Amino acid sequence: MIRSTVRPAAVLAAYIATIPAANLLIEHYGTVPVGPGLVAPAGVYMVGLALVLRDLAREAAGRAAVVAAIAVGAVLSWVLADPALAFASAAAFLLAESLDFAVYEPLRERGLLLAMGASNAVGLLADSLLFLWLAFGSLAFLPGQLVGKAWMTVAAITVIAVIRHRRERRTVTV
Repeated sequence: MIRSTVRPAAVLAAYIATIPAANLLIEHYGTVPVGPGLVAPAGVYMVGLALVLRDLAREAAGRAAVVAAIAVGAVLSWVLADPALAFASAAAFLLAESLDFAVYEPLRERGLLLAMGASNAVGLLADSLLFLWLAFGSLAFLPGQLVGKAWMTVAAITVIAVIRHRRERRTVTV
């Protein structure tokens, strides 16, 4: 179980850090390539990672702590990055968290990785639509946003699956 293997403070801190980091990357680097012919705002990979960290944070510390972490991340973004990006980011994270919760909770009993994958698919779409519209007034980067976040989500879920498999193997062989 995740609660016994992940320290709540560490995962919450990592999650919080991804929020201003995503906004600072956009501010300093603009767009980045995410696939053949696709670009997205530079924070796209941080947000993809944030989606997975949010689920881990929910497992380790609960939903209220995640909502508080979004608020802390938004305040840090407001202080460190462009306030317009911070507002768009906070609004998108809150919407994505609400939709993520609606998908994640019912699927969690069927497995952590299934719940993460399905809820992140919904969350990355909602986050992308609202963030792009609020931050840029356009959905021109939507394909790149979806691909970049999906790449990072798949990579993070794969790492979690490998770690869980290794732990289970060690438990069985000991």
